[in-house]
Amino acid sequence: MIKVAIIGAGAISDSHILAYLNFKEKCQIVALADLYVDKAKQKVEAYNLNAKVYPSYTELIEKEEFDVASICLPPYEHAPTAIALLNSGKNVLVEKPMAPSLEDCDQMIAAAQKNNRLLSVVAQNRFRTPVMRLNTVLKSGIAGKILFGKADSLWWRGSNYYDLWWRGTWEKEGGGCTINHAVHHIDMYLWMMGMPDSVLAITTNLNHTNSEVEDFSTAVLFYKNNAIGQITASLIHHGEEQQLLFQCENAGLSLPWKVCSYNQRENGFPEENSEKAAEIQAYYDSLPEVKNTAHNGQIENFLSAIEGKGDLLVDGNQGRNSIMLITAIYLSAHLGTKVDLPLKEDCLFYTRDGIVKNAKKFHKKTKSVDNLSG
Repeated sequence: MIKVAIIGAGAISDSHILAYLNFKEKCQIVALADLYVDKAKQKVEAYNLNAKVYPSYTELIEKEEFDVASICLPPYEHAPTAIALLNSGKNVLVEKPMAPSLEDCDQMIAAAQKNNRLLSVVAQNRFRTPVMRLNTVLKSGIAGKILFGKADSLWWRGSNYYDLWWRGTWEKEGGGCTINHAVHHIDMYLWMMGMPDSVLAITTNLNHTNSEVEDFSTAVLFYKNNAIGQITASLIHHGEEQQLLFQCENAGLSLPWKVCSYNQRENGFPEENSEKAAEIQAYYDSLPEVKNTAHNGQIENFLSAIEGKGDLLVDGNQGRNSIMLITAIYLSAHLGTKVDLPLKEDCLFYTRDGIVKNAKKFHKKTKSVDNLSG
């Protein structure tokens, strides 16, 4: 039986707790740790857990026997917590974003390798049937070469969102909507289209004055094969309409799922290619459905990998890829120039100190509360 500890009792911990409870034949939650002990106790009571509560991960490591930890803490706590857990021989699943800086990511990966333990980064949207199927369709080549890829990660958050003490600062949050909201779409985009060779981006803060960080960014991505990508992240979009879109040689594919294909008429104008669209749709429909979705699917994959029954779908290196592209977006926006990938260790934003020192602060954070209701 795999013994599990949950580090952090905020809202996202519910998804982890529920997922582990779905696999009672494989694992048992034995402990929770949170700076606010009452919050952890509330989770124990709400889910009827036979689990101890600790005020810190350090005390948890010292006093409790467990095999696996889910880290559900603010981003700046991810690296030190993960490294301590890995060095104590635990397998680690860390919430997104993996960490605020590439240096943090590299130290986490090194700790996992040194201790021969698994490090996985939450990317729960990969574990959804439409996402899995779209990835398979793209990589099958049935739609032809990808010419243009687009990710729109469009959200809406009010000004109170940044009142929470760790949000809205480069030091604690590591950035704004690009790293903490668009990271989901960026992970899926990179999974499907791969890392670009260079990035040109802008970031700004349009409507959140209690925040140092951006609430809007857009980036153009350049590939060696002449393909183009575009990623937009926002916290100002009423309606929160989100999408992944890939225009290929033979068809356009998107999530929410849609397929469209054109041939050209004699004059070059389009006419519907219903045969190609039907072929792609039939292939899409033939692909298997995901049995366990979102966090359930990722935690099932994580537990199976620990048991030696499969490989991690999202490991530390893939989590790092998202942070590298996000870092390149920030660097390009702050320098006002195109940035080449991969980034090197001498990059201005490689370390957290480098980000805090050099990143533009759009506003001064003047309001801070310990907790937000709801």
